[in-house]
Amino acid sequence: MKRTTLSLFAGAAALAAVTGFAAVSAPGDTGAETAEPAARLPVERTSLLCPAPSASDLAETTYTSFTPVTEGAEEKGSATLTAAADGAGAEAGKGGEDAGSGKDGEDAKDGEEGKDGKDGEPVLRPGAPGTPVTGTASGADAPALTGTAEGSHAPGWTVQQTTEVAAGTGRGLLGLNCTAPDTEFWFPGASTASGRTDYVHLTNPDDSAAVVDIELYGKDGVLKSTVGEGVTVPPGGGESLLLSTLTDVEQTDVTVHVNVRSGRLGAAVQALDDKTGGDWLTAAADPAGELVVPGIPADATAVRLMLFTPGGSDADLKVRLASPSGAITPAGHETVHVKAGMTTGVDLGEVTRGEAGSLVLTPTSGSVPVVAAVRVVRGEGGEQESAFIPASDPVGARATAAENRAKGTTLSVTAPDRTAKVEVTASAGTEGGTTATKTFTIEGGTTQNVEVPVPAGLKGTYALTVETVSGGPVYAARTLTGEDEDVASFTVQPLPDDRGTVSVPKAEQNLSVLQQPPA
Repeated sequence: MKRTTLSLFAGAAALAAVTGFAAVSAPGDTGAETAEPAARLPVERTSLLCPAPSASDLAETTYTSFTPVTEGAEEKGSATLTAAADGAGAEAGKGGEDAGSGKDGEDAKDGEEGKDGKDGEPVLRPGAPGTPVTGTASGADAPALTGTAEGSHAPGWTVQQTTEVAAGTGRGLLGLNCTAPDTEFWFPGASTASGRTDYVHLTNPDDSAAVVDIELYGKDGVLKSTVGEGVTVPPGGGESLLLSTLTDVEQTDVTVHVNVRSGRLGAAVQALDDKTGGDWLTAAADPAGELVVPGIPADATAVRLMLFTPGGSDADLKVRLASPSGAITPAGHETVHVKAGMTTGVDLGEVTRGEAGSLVLTPTSGSVPVVAAVRVVRGEGGEQESAFIPASDPVGARATAAENRAKGTTLSVTAPDRTAKVEVTASAGTEGGTTATKTFTIEGGTTQNVEVPVPAGLKGTYALTVETVSGGPVYAARTLTGEDEDVASFTVQPLPDDRGTVSVPKAEQNLSVLQQPPA
């Protein structure tokens, strides 16, 4: 999805508009200078939004905040997460004193575990870069959260929200990385079928109302409804809408399109199933002709692929599974045809067959933009649980997973085209431990479940960062399983670039551009 413009980049662009780029020639120059490549600098401010975690009284939620150490970042900074209610989102966005900073930006209260946010207190105050911090919330009335990190805390700031629900619809482990505000989201993989209870959660971080349209697309095209048009999300507040109230049509596979008319929002779909538990469905990568769905668990007992093309043309895609031994074609599913404006669902069964795997989707002929996600089921009979994996952007420079445990963490890395080398770093633990790093080579066309490093003397949970060292693009996903080994509870989070740095063109003062006579 589109990324919110960063203040650092905006400042550089404004500077360039006034003074001119270094490549512009001044009067008397004999030729144009060669522009220097844009530098990558740490971002100065990051916003994150977390949806209300659960409507179950049995819900126990953990928030884990982590900022990786970033070379060149500011020495001081602050961050906080606050309940998105009664304008709290706007207050949280101010940083400074509201973020728990001391004088002169010193981190006076960094690293404190927080309350549930219902009394206006921060759920947690993130610690210094390199050390994760946790906060907790219980029950059905835990609110949505808004957060802002500035200075040293901003580059790559990541918050994992993990909820355990012991029983009832949507039982199991539900997890997501809290998201940056944006203006458009695609969610293939939702449903309005009986037995499913799906909500779209909207969180507004700003001090003015946001207006949004919610469109639903099924197997025959758009599901007509006026209820989803012009939905208003109040300033600093959150809303959740039950999909089955937006249409009276029952559909197994539905694509949800959230289009913000004014303002900006965080959006996620909570998909709850009567029989197979539930999880969060986060936004898929922007529509593209080639897609990667990373990190399908090796022991998946059922995998369903959902696709949608928003344009006016049908799409024909080749389906490959990147396995540890190379790319293979799932029997009977060599290609899939996606009709324009219609959601297509394909059952792939036990496609991974006990090995790590990622789906790689490429056009058979002309490229047509598509969005995609998979629904994964683990376990058998009454012990089944489900999770969702959307198509993801690549790791890029660096990706971050905030909450990991000594047991129950699996990191899957895919190099769909060319061989690549990645470096994986485990942070210190929330309660103690020292960092550890390993480097892995991922052969082109393969997926590997790598042996993640664990901090020496680990106490609590820790964060993982994945950095691309060399080679082609890589994709990654982290699977977190429940602590009860007899239950198949799990959740999967793709790990796209954490946007810790931004490209800033080199500029210098050149007032001669203001003296040029009109043409």
